[in-house]
Amino acid sequence: MKKTILITGGAGFIGSHVVREFVNKYPDYQIVNLDALTYAGNLANLKDIENRQNYTFVKADITDGAHIVELFRQFKPEGIIHLAAESHVDRSITDPTAFVMTNVIGTVNLLNAAKEIWAGDYTGKRFHHVSTDEVYGTLGETGLFTEHSAYDPHSPYSASKASSDHFVRAYYDTYGLPIVITNCSNNYGPNHFPEKLIPLCIHNVLNDKPLPIYGDGKFTRDWLFVVDHARAIDLVFHQGKTGDSYNVGGFNEWKNIDLVKELCRQMDQKLGRAEGTSEQLITFVKDRPGHDLRYAIDATKINQELGYKPSVTFEEGLSKTIDWYLNNQDWLDQVTTGAYQSYYEQQYK
Repeated sequence: MKKTILITGGAGFIGSHVVREFVNKYPDYQIVNLDALTYAGNLANLKDIENRQNYTFVKADITDGAHIVELFRQFKPEGIIHLAAESHVDRSITDPTAFVMTNVIGTVNLLNAAKEIWAGDYTGKRFHHVSTDEVYGTLGETGLFTEHSAYDPHSPYSASKASSDHFVRAYYDTYGLPIVITNCSNNYGPNHFPEKLIPLCIHNVLNDKPLPIYGDGKFTRDWLFVVDHARAIDLVFHQGKTGDSYNVGGFNEWKNIDLVKELCRQMDQKLGRAEGTSEQLITFVKDRPGHDLRYAIDATKINQELGYKPSVTFEEGLSKTIDWYLNNQDWLDQVTTGAYQSYYEQQYK
C-alpha cells in the first residue's frame, strides 16, 4: 500500500515544484495535491505530471475545517507538507483578514485534522509546515537570521505566518504532533505569479512598461532558487528532526536595485537589445508601509545536519528563470488577467 503525502497549495509557485519533486522522485508515494486555486494557483504549472498514477488533485479551501477533516478521513495521509498561504505582503496591507483566515485558521484546521485522524499514533507520521524568514522582522546591515532569532513580524503577512508557526509548535508541545518547520528566504524561478519582483520585471521589460522599485531600492533580500527550495523541503521532510525548525537560504544577498539592474542586463543580452535599454524603465515609487530593510538567512544548520546547499548561483538561477519566461510567454499572458491588472494599477499607481 502506497504511503500518502498530502501537499497543500500544490498548484502555486513553490508548491508546484514540491509536488513535481515528490511525484517524480517517489513513485511509491501517492501525492494528493490540495489547492483552492486562487489567483496564484494554476494547474497549468503541473501539466507534465497531471496524468501520473501516483498523483491526485483535489480542489479545496483549507479555511473550510469540516471539508478538510472529510478529506483527511478519505485519504488518510501519513505526511502533510503545508504550503498553502496568502503570501504577498502588499496584498496583506490591503486585506489583512484574508491572511488571518488562510494562514492562521487554515493552518489550525490542518493541525486539527491531522491530530484527529492520527489519534495519537504518530509512527511514520510528519506535519511539515513551510514558513518564511519574514517572521523574524528586519536586520540592519549586518547579522543573519538563525533558528533561534526572536520573532518580530512587521506586516500583516508576516504576523499571520508567525502566528501559524506558533500554532504548529504549540501542537507539538501540547499534543505531541510530529512537526517540522522550514523558514525560507525569497524564492524565485519558473511559474512565479507576476506580482512578485522578478517575474513582474521580466513581464514589464517584455512589454516596455516601467519597473517599479520601492523607495530607494536598497532593501536587501536573500534569494533562493525555487528548485533548490523543493530539494530542501524534501530533505527536511524525510530527515529533519521532529520538533525542529530549519532555515533555508540561497546564500545570495542582493539589494533590490542591484538585482533589477542585473535582470535588465541579462534581458538586454537575451533579447538582443543594446546594453542599458531595459534599465531605462526603472521607476522609483513610494515605499510601502512597514517595509523591512534587510532579510538574510543563516542556513548553517540545514547544511551541516542534512547536507543541503544551493545548486546554482543567483546569476545562474536568474538566467534559467528568464529563459523559462521567454520560452513560456503564453503562460505569462494567461496569468496576467484583468483582475491582476486592476490590482497592479492600484498598487503601483
